[in-house]
Amino acid sequence: MKHTSISLRSTGLVLALLVLSGCAGMTTREKNTAVGAAIGGVAGNIIGGGSVLGTAAGAAAGGVIGHQATKK
Repeated sequence: MKHTSISLRSTGLVLALLVLSGCAGMTTREKNTAVGAAIGGVAGNIIGGGSVLGTAAGAAAGGVIGHQATKK
């Protein structure tokens, strides 16, 4: 049981580092769009009771808001 838990944590850490390193070359607008989509997706999932439609709608709305937030 402990071996599986340690393995899952290690895998999660490696995946998080890979995802974050992929953001290094992004512009501020692209980063804000991605962050907005992620936050919107989580919020949509919670509000929608775990539905795929709620998650997708939240991610889309969050992405648009994040994109527009840096518009000058």
